[in-house]
Amino acid sequence: MKYGLIGKKLVHSFSQDIHAKIGRYPYKHIELSPEEVGGFLANRDFDGLNVTMPYKQTVIPYLDDMSDLAGEVGAVNTIVNRNGKLIGYNTDVGGMKILFEDMEIDPAGKKVLIAGSGGTSRTAERVASDLGAAEIIRVSRSGRDGAVTYEDAYRDHTDAGILINTTPAGMYPDITGIPFDPDRFPDTAGVVDVVYNPLKPALVRRAAEKGITAVNGLYMLVAQAVIAAELFTGESVNRSEISRIYRELMSEKTSIVLTGMPCSGKTTLGRILSEKLGRPLVETDDEIVARAGMPITEIFSRYGEKHFRDLESEVVFEASLSGGKVISTGGGAVLRKENTDALKMNGTIVFLDRRLEDLLPSDDRPLADNADKIRKLYEKRYPIYKGAADVIIKVQGTEESTADEIWRAMK
Repeated sequence: MKYGLIGKKLVHSFSQDIHAKIGRYPYKHIELSPEEVGGFLANRDFDGLNVTMPYKQTVIPYLDDMSDLAGEVGAVNTIVNRNGKLIGYNTDVGGMKILFEDMEIDPAGKKVLIAGSGGTSRTAERVASDLGAAEIIRVSRSGRDGAVTYEDAYRDHTDAGILINTTPAGMYPDITGIPFDPDRFPDTAGVVDVVYNPLKPALVRRAAEKGITAVNGLYMLVAQAVIAAELFTGESVNRSEISRIYRELMSEKTSIVLTGMPCSGKTTLGRILSEKLGRPLVETDDEIVARAGMPITEIFSRYGEKHFRDLESEVVFEASLSGGKVISTGGGAVLRKENTDALKMNGTIVFLDRRLEDLLPSDDRPLADNADKIRKLYEKRYPIYKGAADVIIKVQGTEESTADEIWRAMK
């Protein structure tokens, strides 16, 4: 093996995709139990490794040497085999600095709160210090080792200007977790969450809703990978590659979520986009029918609308757990905020805004099977669709031209 990533569970890591886009060497994921790490490193059967949680400190005793920065931070995320000697580096610090710079989040002169007590929290502490933070407070549940508790943070540090999350809170599968409540930090100007799966973890979504500049950890992951690639090969990589790879990954990993009135074209456009982009299509109404074993009209007549909406929420949540899809939702999917929140985790919500006079009744939609029902639904739901949407597309051209317009808007 030449190059790769070691960690405990890597099924949801994007590192292999990133290094494939860097394009300098073969790269693969290696899942190791804690007991296997030492033996794997002792064999030295690799040229270079990246290291992810929870092994950024575990690997240190097995190294022959490490960079001054890795020693100061106390965490290693890159190992290079130089003529049989294992040298440890920390490229997370450089990656996080680039994130702050390129995303224009400036900790200079501000109080910075860092959630977490592991190796990545030390990285964040070093970066905040290097970028001129006025005060740096680490926050953990226990409050040990110089940290304060979350209760302390909410009582004494609500004037924080920057919030950084280095914990797994909000990371798949704990996608509802959130380390800080942004509502309790009125002076916050920037939020950095190292979580990138989902693409928009709960902290980022909540902060963005308040108008705070908030970013996930994907840009940092790409930046540190580019720095690691330079260590692996001894060749420089143009910094513009970071933005290119980041944009490509965000585009590839973000689902296109189609919402709108019944009969607005979601199903047809979903199929066109799925075929055009080679992405899997999830039609939530079809999933509900398959799960219930009966048509939607029968679900409504036998069990009522609430039962249907509960099934819909289950299907929407499951479809939202991973990105890179086309998701065609039912007309009422975004009526529940929990559904909208789920769809935004890994997706961009596209509202197909078709004119009322172009919406035709459909017998298989019990809430839209005649013109009067459609008009009343339209008047009630139109502001909800607009409020939930990230992108609004006027449906007025051909199906192909509308699909092209959606894709241009996504890019």
